[in-house]
Amino acid sequence: MTSIEFQELAEGEELFSPGHAACPGCAGPVIIRQVLLAARAEGVRIAGAIATGCMEVVTTIFPHSAWRMPMVHSAFENAASTISGVEAAYRALSRRGRVMEEIRFLAFGGDGGTYDIGLQALSGAMERGHDFTYLCYDNGAYMNTGIQRSSATPQGAFTMTAQAGSEAAGKPQQRKDLTAVAEAHGIPYAAQAAPHRPRDLMGKVRKAIRTRGPCFINVLSPCPRGWRHETGDTLQVSRLAEETCFWPLYEVEEGGLTLSRKPKEKKPVRQWLESQGRFAHLLDGENEDLVNEIQARTDAKWDALLKRDREG
Repeated sequence: MTSIEFQELAEGEELFSPGHAACPGCAGPVIIRQVLLAARAEGVRIAGAIATGCMEVVTTIFPHSAWRMPMVHSAFENAASTISGVEAAYRALSRRGRVMEEIRFLAFGGDGGTYDIGLQALSGAMERGHDFTYLCYDNGAYMNTGIQRSSATPQGAFTMTAQAGSEAAGKPQQRKDLTAVAEAHGIPYAAQAAPHRPRDLMGKVRKAIRTRGPCFINVLSPCPRGWRHETGDTLQVSRLAEETCFWPLYEVEEGGLTLSRKPKEKKPVRQWLESQGRFAHLLDGENEDLVNEIQARTDAKWDALLKRDREG
């Protein structure tokens, strides 16, 4: 199967079961389900590692597990190190003829366990060239421990450790562009995706699994609790992130960048900010300069991606 056919994917046992304990409206399980459906479609065995975080907590409540595949729960900071060790052991056993079947390796982490605490392990694994795919579900804060800011938190967002008030308008710093950081390692494949575009996300997962060497996919993961939007609006909030170009969908293969989607009508970032209560303080008129700054930075990054896409 060279394209994503939902009818075909619906057949057979899924690798991620229902009955987990995620919050209503959480994008994380939607993302994981799409990822594992795409991985299963490749017809090889899948083994994984997951960092401590929202998705680990809600899917592995002892004595139950939502994972219908071998999955190692590692510490907050070392999912990439764990999957590197598993992959290296697999290669050693394969050379000795003790493992004959093909196995592909996935690692999962939130932005806290990827952008921040786990960056050293991820960087080392990519630099060493381990053969695995790392998927970050980026909900823009440490949601599992009370909505603290992370380096993925957008500028101006309200969190419990970057609050909005008379002294500050939410987080003062810009968010880290981790997809660009991963690309800078010279890895064969890096991409950004979002759950409202399942064909795009699943196609990128399948491409990453087929690609030898370290691959990285950064997936936007709206969080109703931390982003302060209605539980039924998760995919619409994700869609607005793409349509405003705050979260562009693209892939980089061997250094060449291709935009996956170009909005027919690029919407102002204000519309995405308005969809979430964490930015409400920016829209009262007193922080218009910061809204304009966010718009200008979004435009500049989008223009740079358009230029790279044309050059490719």
